[in-house]
Amino acid sequence: MSSNLTLGVEVVSARELAPPRDGDGTANAFAELHFDSQQSRTTVKDRDLSPVWNEAFRFRVSDPSSLPELRLHALVFHLNRSTGSRSLLGKACISSTSFVSFADAATLYYPLEKRSLFSRARGELGLKVYLTNSSIPAVDPLIQPGAAFNQDPPSLADKTETVARNNSFLHLSREQVAAEPALTFAVKEMKPEPLRAVSVPAFPSASFRQPFDFQLKETNPPLGAGRAFGGRVFPGGRTAGTYDLVERMHYLFVRVVKGRELPPRDVAGSIDPFVEVRLGNYRGTTKHFEKKHNPEWDEVFAFSRESVQSSLVEVVLKDKSLAKDGVVGRVHFDLNEVPMRVPPDSPLAPEWYRLENVRGERIKGELMLAVWIGTQADECFPNALHADSAPVDPILASVHIRGKVYHAPRLWYVRVHVVEAQDVFLSDRSRVGEVFVRAKLGSQVLKTRVAPCRTPPYYRWDEDHLFVAAEPFEEELILSVEDRVGPNKEEVIGHCRVPLAQLERRFDEREVASRWFGLQRHGGGAEAIKEEKFSSKLHLRLCLEGGYHVLSESTHYSSDLRPTAKHLWRDPIGLLELGVLNADGLTPMRTRDGRGTCDPYCVAKYGQKWVRTRTVVDRLSPRFHEQYTWDVHDHATVLTVGVFDNCQLERRPAGAEAVRDAIVGKVRIRLSTLETGRVYTHSYPLLVLHNSGVKKMGELHLAIRFSATSFSDTLYAYSRPLLPRMHYVRPLSMVQQEVLRHQAVQIVALRLSRMEPPLRREVVEHMSDAHAHLWSMRRSKANFFRLMSVFSGVFAVAKWFADVCCWTNPVTTVLVHLLFVMLVCFPELILPTFFLYLFLIGLWNYRRRPRHPPHMNTRISHADVAHPDELDEEFDTFPTSRSPEIVRMRYDRLRSVAGRIQTIVGDVATQGERCQALVSWRDPRATAVFLLFCLCAALVLYVTPFPVVALLPGFYCMRHPRFRNRLPAVPMNFFRRLPARTDCLL
Repeated sequence: MSSNLTLGVEVVSARELAPPRDGDGTANAFAELHFDSQQSRTTVKDRDLSPVWNEAFRFRVSDPSSLPELRLHALVFHLNRSTGSRSLLGKACISSTSFVSFADAATLYYPLEKRSLFSRARGELGLKVYLTNSSIPAVDPLIQPGAAFNQDPPSLADKTETVARNNSFLHLSREQVAAEPALTFAVKEMKPEPLRAVSVPAFPSASFRQPFDFQLKETNPPLGAGRAFGGRVFPGGRTAGTYDLVERMHYLFVRVVKGRELPPRDVAGSIDPFVEVRLGNYRGTTKHFEKKHNPEWDEVFAFSRESVQSSLVEVVLKDKSLAKDGVVGRVHFDLNEVPMRVPPDSPLAPEWYRLENVRGERIKGELMLAVWIGTQADECFPNALHADSAPVDPILASVHIRGKVYHAPRLWYVRVHVVEAQDVFLSDRSRVGEVFVRAKLGSQVLKTRVAPCRTPPYYRWDEDHLFVAAEPFEEELILSVEDRVGPNKEEVIGHCRVPLAQLERRFDEREVASRWFGLQRHGGGAEAIKEEKFSSKLHLRLCLEGGYHVLSESTHYSSDLRPTAKHLWRDPIGLLELGVLNADGLTPMRTRDGRGTCDPYCVAKYGQKWVRTRTVVDRLSPRFHEQYTWDVHDHATVLTVGVFDNCQLERRPAGAEAVRDAIVGKVRIRLSTLETGRVYTHSYPLLVLHNSGVKKMGELHLAIRFSATSFSDTLYAYSRPLLPRMHYVRPLSMVQQEVLRHQAVQIVALRLSRMEPPLRREVVEHMSDAHAHLWSMRRSKANFFRLMSVFSGVFAVAKWFADVCCWTNPVTTVLVHLLFVMLVCFPELILPTFFLYLFLIGLWNYRRRPRHPPHMNTRISHADVAHPDELDEEFDTFPTSRSPEIVRMRYDRLRSVAGRIQTIVGDVATQGERCQALVSWRDPRATAVFLLFCLCAALVLYVTPFPVVALLPGFYCMRHPRFRNRLPAVPMNFFRRLPARTDCLL
C-alpha cells in the first residue's frame, strides 16, 4: 500500500555565499535537494551571491516507519556556464526531528557546512520544511537507491532533460502548497525502532520535541558595535562597546533645568509654572510649582527619532492657575540645528533662553534648557520621561515607568544557640512549669522545646536556631522565656533585646563564646530589675554567620553562590552582558479605550544585582534595546529574565486594594551552556502555565555574551565546591534550607519594594521561584519521566545485551564473545577500552551538539498534556480554598499515587534486606548453605586462574537459547526465598 506522506521543501534564498575559486567574485548559484533516494534542483541565479528562489518541491516518503532515519540534504552549487561544470559552495543537512506540520513551519536559515576539510563554505540557506498528507506523482530519482549523498551527482549537461521533467511537477506555487491539508505530525505515530546501539544521544529525544511555536529561534538582529557607541576595554585587551549588544536607537533629549524671573499672571505677581515639551503629537509635562518665579525642575524628556512627526520642538511655559493651563511663553528649536552627542563625550551644558509670546515677541523670563540628539547610551536615558508614556499621569509615570538598577541587600544567617536559663521563677510556684524560649526577629519566630525543670529553678535546652537578616540591621533580636500555663496560653516570664550590630561575626567553624543575658520582667522596666536581689538570666551563644551563602532563590536556578563575607569572595572569572532587544506579539493583559493593550517592562536578575527596563506604554511589540552587565564569579549559575505588565499606571481611590503586576513570562539561561565570547541572539517564547493549560504570551528577543577573563580560572572553577565551605563543614538540613529560603525571599521583596520605583513583591517572588516547593502532580510526572529518560541508555544496553545472549544476531554475538575473551585475557585493556569508547561517543556527538542555550520545554514539563484538575490543584492556594468534595477526590488520588511509590520503595528495601539476610542467620539453613558455598568458592578460586573464572560465567550467561531453561535459575530461586523484614510490618 503506497503512502501519502510527503515532505514539502521551499527553497527561499541564500545569504552571503562564498564565491568559487575560479570565478570572478560572484556565482551562478542553484540548490540541489536529496531526500529518500530522490533529487530535485532549483533554477540557476546568475551572478548573485545572495540569490532568491522562492521555489517549492515535494518528496514522497516511501516508508513512513523509516522516517526517523531519513535526512534532507541541501547542496548549493556554482554553475560554470562556459564549461558546464559545477563546484560546491556549501551544504546543509536537516534531520527528521526538525520536520513539522505545515501549520508550524517557518523559514529557517541553516549555516552552510563544508563537504571536506579543504573545501570552502560560507553563508546560509533559507529553507521551509514541513510534512503533509497529500498524493503526488512518484519522483523520478536522479540517483540510485542507497547511493551515498557525498558522491558527486551526474553532470548538469547529462541531466538537463531529466531535471526539467522532474521540475515540471515538483515546482509548485505557494498557493498550491498552502492549499494542501496540514499533517498533524505526532512523534508517537512514527513508531521508531528500538535502540540497537549503546551510545546515548547528546540531544533530547524526539519524544521531548515540542511544537515549533514553542521552540527557541535564532535571530540575526542588527547590533551596534565599536567605541563610538560608548566603548570600553574589557580585561584581556578585547574592546567591547557598552551598548554593542543592542541596536543603536536615537532619541531627542530635552532637559528642562529651571526658570528665572518668570512673568506674573496678575497684580499680586504670583504664578504656578510648569513646562510642556511638544514634538508633533507628543507631549511631555513637568511638575508644577505654586507661586514661584524661579522654579527648578531638572527633568529630561526623550522622544524616539523613529516617531518624530515634526521638524520643530517647542518648550512651552504654562500657568496652572489659568483657564486651560494658559500659555505664558515659549522657546522653539529646529531639529536640523540640534547637536548630536555620543558618549563618552561630556554632557551638554544647559543654556538660558529668553521666552517669546505667541506673536514671536520677546517677553520677560528665561528658561535654562539643553537639547541634543543621543542614544540609549546617554546617562540621562534611564531617568528620562519617554514620549510613549504621555497617556499616563505624569506623577505616576515619573515613579513607575523609568528603568532602574537595584542592589539586593546582603543577607546573613543569624545563629541563636539557646543553652540554658537560671533563676527562672514561675508566678505559680506550686505547679511544674512548661518553660520554653521564643526567639523573634522581625516576622520570623522560632520556639524551643519545653525543658524539664531542675532544682534550683534551672532549665536547659541546648538548641540551635537560624534566622535571616539583611544589612543594614534595622531590627533587634527579641528572646523571651515563657511558660505554657494552658492550651494556647503562654505567660511571659522575662525577655531581652539584642541588637544585631553587636553580634560577633563568624566566618569558619570555630566555637563562639557564650554570654549571659539578664531578663527583664515582662511589663516592667530597668528599675524593676534593680530592685530584685537576683535576676533571671539566659545563657546564649549568638553570632552572624558569614561563611554561608544565604539561599534566596531556587537551588536549581541559583545566580550567586558566594558566601556572605566579602573577604571570602574570589576574583571574577568573567563578564556577563545582556541586551534586552524587544518583544513580539505580547498577549493583551487589559483593555484601554476599547482595545486590548499591555504596558510591558523587563526585569533581569543575576546575583545581588537586579535591573528593570523602562516601561513601554501601550505596546504589544515593545522595543527596549537596553544593555546591562554583571561580574561572574561562578559560571555554574543562571540568569533569569522576566517580562511583566505594569498595572500601576492608573490612579485608584484612596484605600483601594493594591493591584499586582501581571506576569507575562520568564526566561532562564545557564551560563555554563554558553561558549566564551560568542554573542547569542535568540527569540525566547514566553510560556506561562495557567489553569487552562500552557499558553504562549509572546516572544522576547535577547542578546547574550559571556566573556571569560582567564580560561585557566574558568577551568579551575570546575574543581571548587559549588557552595562555600561552611555548607559542608556544618551542613543545613533540606527542611531548614527551604524555611530559610522562604524568609530570605520575603526580606529581599520587602527591601526592594521600598526603593523608588519599587520592585514589587510579586515580581521578586516570581523571579525567585518562591512557590516552587508546593506539590504538583504535573511536576511529579515530569520528574519521573526525566528519571526514565536518564536510565534509557541503561535500558538500551540491557536490551542489547539480552539480544546478544539470545543470539538474535549471531555475528554480533560472536564478535562480543571475541571481545570478551580478549578483555579477560588482557584485563589491563578493560579501562583503556572503556574510556576510549566514551571518548569516541563524545566525539561522535559533537556534530549534534546544542547550538543554542536550553529553554523551557512544554513536553518535558508535561504542561501540554496535564489534566485540567491537576492544573487547578497546582494553582490552588495554600491552605486550599476548594470545596471538601474536590479536596477528598484529590486526597484519594494522592493516596493512590503514594501507594504505588511506597510499594516500589518497599520492593527495593526488600532486596537489600535479603542481601543482609545472607549472613545474618535470620534463615539459619540458608545462611549455612551460603557460608558453605563461600568456603568452596574460596578454595576453587584459589587454585583456578582468573581468566578461567571470568570466562566460564561469561560464556554461561551468553549461552545459546537451545541450552536455556525458561524457569528461573537456582541462585535467583535461592535469593527470592530469603526472608526480609516485611514480616515485622504492621
